[in-house]
This record gives sequence, structure tokens and C-alpha cells, in this order.
Amino acid sequence: MTKTKSKTNAAARSTTRKAGKSKSRVRSTPTLTATTKTDTKHTRIVAMLRSPGGATIASIMTATEWQQHSVRGFLAGVVRKKLGLNLISEVTDKGRVYRISSAAAVKQAA
Repeated sequence: MTKTKSKTNAAARSTTRKAGKSKSRVRSTPTLTATTKTDTKHTRIVAMLRSPGGATIASIMTATEWQQHSVRGFLAGVVRKKLGLNLISEVTDKGRVYRISSAAAVKQAA
């Protein structure tokens, strides 16, 4: 034989569930100093690209210990798309050199 559940117990459970869920969670926002790192691979790469001489894929690979396809993906996905920086690629005697052009050079070119 199976016992049927009484309606009072089921009603009591549903009200306690509702009462428990009515509380909203308050998430603390992380502080800026805790989440901001000053020496990350991203900041190192951007600093290398901002230098007047620029950076080659090989130099970025040695600085970050990334593979070549990861560096190219970072340049296209993060530097160009997410950060919206103007990345210039030039062929020199050292090979292909990437650098971020300054805002003044972008305005003059336009």
C-alpha cells in the first residue's frame, strides 16, 4: 500500500521553498586593485607593440612562451577586435614587424 501525501504537508513545503528563494543574493563587486594585474602577458605584448620598433611574432613568442598561431590569434582577436587598436604590419629586413600606430599617425593618414 502506498500512502498519499497530505495536502497540508505539500502546501507547507511549497511555501518554505518560496520563502527561501525570495531572498536575493547580493554579489560584491571586485575591487579594481584586486583584479588589475600590472605585469600580464597582454600588457607586455601591447607594450612591445607600442614601442617605435614594434615586435616580431618570434619576439612575442619568446616573451610569452606562446606558439605562433596563438600570437597571431591574439593580434587579430584581442589587439584589433577587442581593444580596437590600429595594428600595422610591415616587412623589414628582420622579417614582418607589427606595431600599434599612434593616434596622430592615424589622423594624418585619414
